[in-house]
Amino acid sequence: MGHTATIQTNVSVSGMTCGHCVSAVSEEIESLTGVENVEIDLNAGGISTVTITSTQELSPSEIGEAVAEAGYLVVASEA
Repeated sequence: MGHTATIQTNVSVSGMTCGHCVSAVSEEIESLTGVENVEIDLNAGGISTVTITSTQELSPSEIGEAVAEAGYLVVASEA
């Protein structure tokens, strides 16, 4: 088995307040191609940091759409 390099992408998401929000956002992002893991540092009512580990590069628009699908807003994304 070859070792695949993974890419970590951090995005800031506003509007998440609880564990349910976290799982909704995680599920949407995990359904994107290449995503292996989603970690969310919940800051209830503020800006939460989402760290996505994937085997291929994700476009900010892809991530933004996934987050919007779950009902939240990406406020800033860092390359």
